[in-house]
Amino acid sequence: MPELHELSAHELLAGYARRAFSPLDVCQAVIAHVERWEPRLQATYLYRPEQALEQARQSEARWQKNAPCGPLDGVPGTLKENIATAGDPMPAGTAASLAPVAAQDAPPAARLREAGLVRLSKTTMPDWGMLSSGLSSFHRLARNPWDLSSTPGGSSAGAGAAAAAGYGPLHVGTDIGGSLRLPASWCGIFTLKPSLGRVPIDPPYMGRAAGPMTRGVSDAALMLQVLSQPDARDSMSLPAQALDWAGVAATPPEHLKGLRIGLLLDAGCGLPVEPEITAAVQAAARLFEAAGAHVTPMRPFLTREMLDGMDHFWRMRSWLDLQALPPERKNKVLPFIRQWAESAAAFDGPHVFKAYSQTHATRVATVAASAPFDYVLSPVAPNLPAPAQDPAPTNDPLRPLEHIAFTVPWNMSEQPAASINCGYSASGLPIGLQIAGRRFDDVGVMKVARAFEQIRGAQRPWPQPHAQ
Repeated sequence: MPELHELSAHELLAGYARRAFSPLDVCQAVIAHVERWEPRLQATYLYRPEQALEQARQSEARWQKNAPCGPLDGVPGTLKENIATAGDPMPAGTAASLAPVAAQDAPPAARLREAGLVRLSKTTMPDWGMLSSGLSSFHRLARNPWDLSSTPGGSSAGAGAAAAAGYGPLHVGTDIGGSLRLPASWCGIFTLKPSLGRVPIDPPYMGRAAGPMTRGVSDAALMLQVLSQPDARDSMSLPAQALDWAGVAATPPEHLKGLRIGLLLDAGCGLPVEPEITAAVQAAARLFEAAGAHVTPMRPFLTREMLDGMDHFWRMRSWLDLQALPPERKNKVLPFIRQWAESAAAFDGPHVFKAYSQTHATRVATVAASAPFDYVLSPVAPNLPAPAQDPAPTNDPLRPLEHIAFTVPWNMSEQPAASINCGYSASGLPIGLQIAGRRFDDVGVMKVARAFEQIRGAQRPWPQPHAQ
């Protein structure tokens, strides 16, 4: 039997029900495992093992009475730093922040607390979530458990690393251009960037989504039963809907038969796709074909103008944030982000309007390109993970988004998109396959991912602290 810290959420809940072990046993095992990893991984923020142990004791008492408080009672997990938890500071990854204390739980935190999650810690992120790395002026440098010299990705950096390293089975991150899927790809885990509003978040923002980060598809579906409940604080929250999250785990490989699958190997702009990544995604597409899906190559649809427009719009947003800071705090922001944002100082109104309009152009192009298909397969990222200390794969603040050309279109179109491991590089690093679906078809994407999970072949063992 695997060690307790290696068990999935489904396995833990089954074990609690039959009294094979308790939430306290599991929490102690996970804490011991975290403390072997964390000095080198540096994925946590507000790591509070004593509070987690007390939550686990309370859960244990409920299970002894056969009265769990919710569907995740006693399962350990983490939340990304920028998801508010009542009474905790929120620095948003930057030393420039005054780290305001949250007055209440944000919707994902509230739903998981109500469901009985044992919150082990929060997880790290870069300044304002504006990097695809674990580099931060506030947090320690988060690293990739598969290779400590590599980035785990970002901005859900600590969450991706924690999930791959086994800091409990359930983790939550956020995504506005790839911040769930990039760390999922580079850490070899699973995530779903849901349809906008499927998982309520506070504050809401165009393209921003929260989602599960887990080692397997079934655990993510279990989380989504909880996370997808409507919350009025999110002005874009979708109405309550009876969705078959529970049916995801039982999805057979035969589910793929007859599906119309688009295969996108060229994003249209950004970094060229590394050959190892192309080969892994093509191999995944052949597995879909062998299972009876109809796979059709797609033409690229994202343009240089679209990607640059989104970049320039976000530069202006961050430039305004910087301008609001006094000089002594502005100087604490990472130089890479400061240089990127300050480059917007010369943008005039027409330039910013035209840049902003590219978000809608991207949405229209993405919906049109994917309309002939049930689902679209592509790489998550064109590149393998960069060195851990690099802020971005290009290491160029004037070309910062070259690696998100496959991910950001689905944020702008509000469509669900998952990342699931589909292979490994010659150096042993994971490679993510993106599976995108039509707007609101979150369960469909999950079922396709679950079917692929069963046909993709044996996965390599998860990295261990003693091997690093």
